[in-house]
Amino acid sequence: MTRNDPEDTYTLLEKLGTGSFGTVYKAINNETKRIVAVKQIDLEDSDDDISEIQQEIALLSQCDSPYITRYYGSFVKGFKLWIVMEYLAGGSCLDLLKPGAFDEQQIAIVCRELLLGLDYLHRGGKIHRDIKAANILLSAEGKVKLADFGVAAQLSNNKSKRNTFVGTPADIWSLGITAIELAKGEPPLAEYHPMRVLFLIPKAKPPVLDGPFSAAFKDFVSLCLTKKPENRPTAEELLRHRFIKSARQTTYLQDLIDRLAEWRA
Repeated sequence: MTRNDPEDTYTLLEKLGTGSFGTVYKAINNETKRIVAVKQIDLEDSDDDISEIQQEIALLSQCDSPYITRYYGSFVKGFKLWIVMEYLAGGSCLDLLKPGAFDEQQIAIVCRELLLGLDYLHRGGKIHRDIKAANILLSAEGKVKLADFGVAAQLSNNKSKRNTFVGTPADIWSLGITAIELAKGEPPLAEYHPMRVLFLIPKAKPPVLDGPFSAAFKDFVSLCLTKKPENRPTAEELLRHRFIKSARQTTYLQDLIDRLAEWRA
């Protein structure tokens, strides 16, 4: 983290979004002319503990994968922390859902790329813990990347802690929920408050993908949503599933980006 003035290096171009974490801007590096995303966190107002934010930065700076958003550096200016990241022009899957649900072929591609990202993280003893449509970003070419390690955690080597909402199986569960979200336009239990969902899930049967979908897709989702975490397949195992094996190249996802542009026009 440097104390140099980030405004000497970066010019903010437009606001991309606001969340509990702060505000994200599209910006340009004045020297290299590279377009980047800048996440600004107000350290005075932030609900996040500073140590949590530092943990996120440390985690991102260790990640070197084509399936994870690239981290370029961070600065503190006044009471604001600037986190400089790769800019992904295609937007988030949550944005891309606005005109309607994805088709199965598109979902298979997104799930394959997410599994490649999760396999990379899990092998390195990291978990994401917040996989959802809003945290899946696309480049203009349709490449898929995982973003926002707001609550990502470094796993200790204690493998006995793999219970329901802890450890790598939690990411696989979230992937299954996200696959339903992409297929239906909203996640199952969307009508419930998120904390209520946490209490419902251990007691209830896992959500099921119903509707006019292929047997392969339904089977993939049901495996992700295996009730007992210890029985849930790993990212590496799911990459061998027939639903994922049939997925096409990421360039097919450009249709989603074009569809959103038309919808907004």
